[in-house]
Amino acid sequence: MLGPGGATFLGVERCTLGEPDTYKGADVVIVAAPGAGGANHRPRARSGASSARRPLPLRVDALRELRVLDAGEVEAFSETAESMAAIEEAVTAIAEAGAVPVVLGEHEAVTVPDVTGVARHYGTGLAVIYFESAGRGPGPAARRLLESGTVRDDRFLRVGRRERLPVPEMPEVPERATCEGTRSYDTVQIGTRGVDSCVTEAMTIALDDCDAVFLSVDIDVVGPERAAGIGASEPGAITPRQLLEAVRRLACELPIVGMEVVESSPPYQADTTGFLGSRVVLEALSGIASRRRGDAWSPARSLLVGCGSLA
Repeated sequence: MLGPGGATFLGVERCTLGEPDTYKGADVVIVAAPGAGGANHRPRARSGASSARRPLPLRVDALRELRVLDAGEVEAFSETAESMAAIEEAVTAIAEAGAVPVVLGEHEAVTVPDVTGVARHYGTGLAVIYFESAGRGPGPAARRLLESGTVRDDRFLRVGRRERLPVPEMPEVPERATCEGTRSYDTVQIGTRGVDSCVTEAMTIALDDCDAVFLSVDIDVVGPERAAGIGASEPGAITPRQLLEAVRRLACELPIVGMEVVESSPPYQADTTGFLGSRVVLEALSGIASRRRGDAWSPARSLLVGCGSLA
């Protein structure tokens, strides 16, 4: 099953997860993981992962310079554990084929199989840059990754967190000792230091003793005031522009070997939220293509076809 009407992301060619020959030689394979976990206090529709794949009219160099394929959705099972295992196997297969897996996930729970699947191929030299809104401690998915040893605490970098309003049915889970080594950049630091400063420091840490980076973007990092179709309802987040600029730079300057865009609650505003999720992927693809061309990062240079430069 692909997106609405059988559409693929940006109209790219299709491939089939169960047929490795269909994505042999691909640079990027996009896959949706819609059925791996439940929602938080705001419901998600089963169309959540697919809505982020809605075609955009914009074409970029990345789609000419990279071979980007869309594998549709990973099969969903009634048991969460089965769905998680299926996602992990799909991500591992894509990574082992030499492509960058880009997962469109319905819930942050898919972060565990997404990162684990990539780590199975790249080993312990994998750093994670994790855009999320969780409060004081990492969320459940992040804790599972850290406690399992899949990712080193000191190479797990959290960007954009903010204090969450209490939700009665979702009691705060205390941060465990194994999460204390993580580095976090909350919205106060980002507002005071600036996005560029925080991103520069995060990149330096990520590349220290690591040669591969997984980029995770939880769309609720931008807050409901700008993307209403998300799982978290706390205001005071970073802006979509800050997120897109950060993603573009990270993909251009870092060896991104896996990526995910997760969390969506389409009933609240599917169009703008799905569009933002698609744009996050678009910016990352543009950055990856730019890096492979050997371009030096410049914030003034547009990565879109037909656009000029300020420099």
